[in-house]
Amino acid sequence: MSAIDDLFGLEGKVAIVTGGSRGIGLMAARGLLQAGARVYVASRKSDAVAAAVTELEEFGPVTGLSADLSTENGCTAFAAEIMAREDHIDILVNNAGATWGAALEDFPAAAWDRVFNVNVKAPFFLTQAFLPLLERSGSQDDPARIINIGSIDAIHTPQHEAYSYGPSKAAVHQLTRVLAAKLGEKWITVNAIAPGPFESKMMASRLAESRDEIAAHSRLNRIGRPDDIAGGVVFLSSRAGSYLTGAIIPIDGGIATTVGS
Repeated sequence: MSAIDDLFGLEGKVAIVTGGSRGIGLMAARGLLQAGARVYVASRKSDAVAAAVTELEEFGPVTGLSADLSTENGCTAFAAEIMAREDHIDILVNNAGATWGAALEDFPAAAWDRVFNVNVKAPFFLTQAFLPLLERSGSQDDPARIINIGSIDAIHTPQHEAYSYGPSKAAVHQLTRVLAAKLGEKWITVNAIAPGPFESKMMASRLAESRDEIAAHSRLNRIGRPDDIAGGVVFLSSRAGSYLTGAIIPIDGGIATTVGS
């Protein structure tokens, strides 16, 4: 094994990616597989899970599971299914997410409940449920890893009307810091990636309408590519990222940090 493979490789690691059937989750799963991990991808729709497995299996050993993570019971049931298959996990990527767009005057209570249930409560309850498996894996030299997927909409002020989405992702960022403070003593790091615009179902309509305008907001004049997410997730999961915890990392071409709202 070369020095660079030792630094970034994930051979023998077990990873879980929620919302792993498409978009950011699919990108993360591919990167973990290419780095050598065994990966479980979870999503609500069984047909989407099957399609993702077909797409990903060329990169490494991947298993797809259908799970509804919008409730505590759903999170617990999913964790129980993994526990029946594995005695530890090394990496948990909390990516499953939801959004809701509506005008301010029409924005419903259901939009707050749905988005916060999936975006905030699910990462918490999954962390809680998987804690025993993560603790079995982690050590001071090689901690277990939790990677939460936030958003640059929690860092800057977005222009689109999705009033519950940005606040939910801001909660994810703060939950990341709180969990990092708590779990460090258990040899578990907790970090968040805050993606900018990437090809995904959530972004599809906006990119179809104004792709060039959205790309122009980036200092690099493009939207994100799959390798951008894969690289960030592999870094945080590997020995290279073992001394980083409580960080929120924007992967957005500088949109949230260098461009005025």
